[in-house]
Amino acid sequence: MSRTFVTLAALCVSVFVVGTSEYLISGLLPQVGADLKVSVGMAGQAVTVYALGVVVGGPLVAALTAGMPRKGLALGLMLVFAAGSAISALAPSYELLLVGRLVSSFSHAAFLALALVMATSVVPTDKTGTAIATVASGFTVATLLGVPLGALLGESAGWRAPFAVLTALALAGVALLAVVLPEQPAPATRLQDEVRVVTRRPVLLAIATTAVGFSGVAMVFTYIAPLLTRVSGFSSTAVSGLLLTYGAGGFLGNLLAGRLADKSMSATVRGVFGGLTGVLLLIPFAVVWQPSAVAAVLVLGLLATATIAPLQGLILRHAGDAPTLAVSANVGAFNLGAATGSAIGGVIVSAGALRWTGLAGAVLSLAGLALTYLVLPRTSSATRPADDDVPAAG
Repeated sequence: MSRTFVTLAALCVSVFVVGTSEYLISGLLPQVGADLKVSVGMAGQAVTVYALGVVVGGPLVAALTAGMPRKGLALGLMLVFAAGSAISALAPSYELLLVGRLVSSFSHAAFLALALVMATSVVPTDKTGTAIATVASGFTVATLLGVPLGALLGESAGWRAPFAVLTALALAGVALLAVVLPEQPAPATRLQDEVRVVTRRPVLLAIATTAVGFSGVAMVFTYIAPLLTRVSGFSSTAVSGLLLTYGAGGFLGNLLAGRLADKSMSATVRGVFGGLTGVLLLIPFAVVWQPSAVAAVLVLGLLATATIAPLQGLILRHAGDAPTLAVSANVGAFNLGAATGSAIGGVIVSAGALRWTGLAGAVLSLAGLALTYLVLPRTSSATRPADDDVPAAG
């Protein structure tokens, strides 16, 4: 077993632990509300606080720690995450629960960004997409298995138990990374270099592409359960099975997109957004017939997480030797897109147009597709390299 494989596997497992935390509490809201004497709606703000911590705190932490040795930083960020999870597990009040969630969220984007950067540093440049997809698959598995299993544990052992388990897993992750990660010198880049990179026009456009394009997916996925029960007529049990299918599709789509991104970054990015635009456009019509609804959910799952590897690859192509802050900002952009899409989708659903969220989602995915032509403009075959992608900036 190669050292590279072991390193990627350890980073993937750690990303799984961190990724599980974000939406873990979503399945525990009634228990949290009853125990801490707050409404379910108020308890749900623990999800919002975490998302805001990822969007705002993640890039800030990444910027402040840009000059630290990467292995030590990875261990430190996992310890911060473990501390936040422990605070959440032991919180005697709603306010302390929010503090715990905020502490964990500060390490989320910075750790995921660092994991992606470290993954690409141990593979050849022509395997960057595969490395990103491998590590990011930990996040898709977290959504597929970590969150549902956490909810089941919470129902049987109380809402604090999943956070206690998460704390233990985070500490185990620290031990694993301490053994497996190779020693790397501190990056030569300074904070000014990281800020200069993240403010480059191509990088800002790539981050905007992530936020705009992914919001189209979030607009539909956030409300996919009521869409499938009320419009398609599936039972709640059947919807659970369909969501597992969606998650499995997302896992496969992410890995496939990573391999395709190694061959052509631009074709993969545009193919994914073009496919998303098409399937989102068809969803309002597909959901009225159960077989086509199943097919639409599967295709949506395949394409939704297929955006991760090529979009992060885009950032790395433009970021050169100072990628950490830019990648962290792009992780935040996924969360911003999810929050924006959910909010717009909520307005549409409140207006009684649940079936038609896909049309609005298609518009946003189409906007993401349009932005890719600004990030990766077409060049003539006489002037471009082997692929039509933009080379890494120095």
